Amino acid sequence: LITAIGANAQAQRYLNLGGIGTGLYGSVEFPIASPVSIGPAVYTDWNFNTLVFAAKGNFYFDDLFGLPAEWDVYLGANVGWRIDNDNNNNSGANWGAQVGGRWFWSDKWGLNAEFGGGSGVNGGLGVTMKF
Repeated sequence: LITAIGANAQAQRYLNLGGIGTGLYGSVEFPIASPVSIGPAVYTDWNFNTLVFAAKGNFYFDDLFGLPAEWDVYLGANVGWRIDNDNNNNSGANWGAQVGGRWFWSDKWGLNAEFGGGSGVNGGLGVTMKF
């Protein structure tokens, strides 16, 4: 799976992996401008009947909320393609929105929580690695 200036999220690259509820997810984030990141994301359900490939964009509220460097809070959107193997004919373009946050317990590792809606990436709970 592939998934501010200073210590805040906007100047960092992240690999996010996790799963809960309806499936597994992974994403990678690249900073494009403070406070915005973009990157690819993948999602599948627990039975591997659905596979979603998406491009995600997030806006970080860290500076606006005055958060310490260990915390990130963001809101974003995603678009991509959904492949359903369950014969329900739900394959096709997907879209969605997400809200999430992170807490870093070290300079490199943290916990993430992301939740979304729409037909795309749903998120969940997982780990984040800075790279």
